[in-house]
Amino acid sequence: MGFNCGIVGLPNVGKSTLFNALTSTQAAQAANYPFCTIEPNTGRVQVPDARLEKIAAIAQSAKIIPTQLEFVDIAGLVRGASRGEGLGNQFLSHIREVDAILHVARCFEDGNVTHVEGSIDPLRDADTVETELMLADLESLEKRLVAAQKKARGGDEESRAQLAVMEEVYAVLKEGRPARVFKPAPEQERIFRLLQLITSKPVLYVCNVEENAAAGGNEPAKRIFARAKEQGAEAVMISAAIEAELAGLGGEEERKEFLQSLGLDEPGLNRVIRAGHALLGLLTFFTAGPKETRAWTVRRGAKAPQAAGVIHTDFEKGFIRAEVVDWESFVKLGGETPAREAGKLRLEGKDYVMADGDVCHFRFNN
Repeated sequence: MGFNCGIVGLPNVGKSTLFNALTSTQAAQAANYPFCTIEPNTGRVQVPDARLEKIAAIAQSAKIIPTQLEFVDIAGLVRGASRGEGLGNQFLSHIREVDAILHVARCFEDGNVTHVEGSIDPLRDADTVETELMLADLESLEKRLVAAQKKARGGDEESRAQLAVMEEVYAVLKEGRPARVFKPAPEQERIFRLLQLITSKPVLYVCNVEENAAAGGNEPAKRIFARAKEQGAEAVMISAAIEAELAGLGGEEERKEFLQSLGLDEPGLNRVIRAGHALLGLLTFFTAGPKETRAWTVRRGAKAPQAAGVIHTDFEKGFIRAEVVDWESFVKLGGETPAREAGKLRLEGKDYVMADGDVCHFRFNN
């Protein structure tokens, strides 16, 4: 089961530098000119999780395997992208394919790195990107509305249901608001999801600040955080320059000293990855044993058989039950057997809804 976040923004805001640091590669060519990234680069990164080592120590595991998240570096967008300006059509097709959007906002001054608008204003930049995405959604809906209206007039019940949702969402977009502010009724959720609108995707703002603002932030970043709060979105702060430098350092101790010298507790990338993971509505469960302790990912609301199916499809098909203990009890009590003796290990059936941090052992029929 793959989940991915598309890194978007105007050209020269630090998207490719951030992607390179995230994946600790130079897969994305970083250069000081627009449209340096044409085809989207994709990289998978490990999701930092302090619980893994604690569980592995109790289970005396030979290996530790974190869960992963995929990031996609998408070409920079400019005004008019919805009409095909710049690499607009490619940008829009690539962004439709991701599950969530990491919107990089330039919150740093640097005379050596040009800005397509000629000045630094992250709110204006955010409006440019959001407007182009809303215009693309409007165009997409307009085409589908005509077809749905014809079918609805012919008495097609499914088309009538679709039309009702499309008209409501269209009205939201015409007001200059993204589709994600539309809250579908339970019976409308499936139709809304099938519309696959770009602005219905969850958004995380990533404020790219200069090195000396990485710990305390700056005014442009504060404006983006305020915008995110208004929208009910999330925001994190990062210095892509620091993260790029960190990626080039050799050992863990060297990186730790470098971060401490800047007044930072951890790499900003950890916050980005964790926030991206949360943005997608995911939770993590664990399996633990002498061979390995491993983190797995499912969407919130997933039931035990679905979680078992992430490990292997046969586990879901032949699911009998799950033996479940929360990770804190597993660590505090010293493993599965003591947890069972203390009454903390539960037997759960097909209707059990997974909780973040569950340590599981699945029973199934071959």
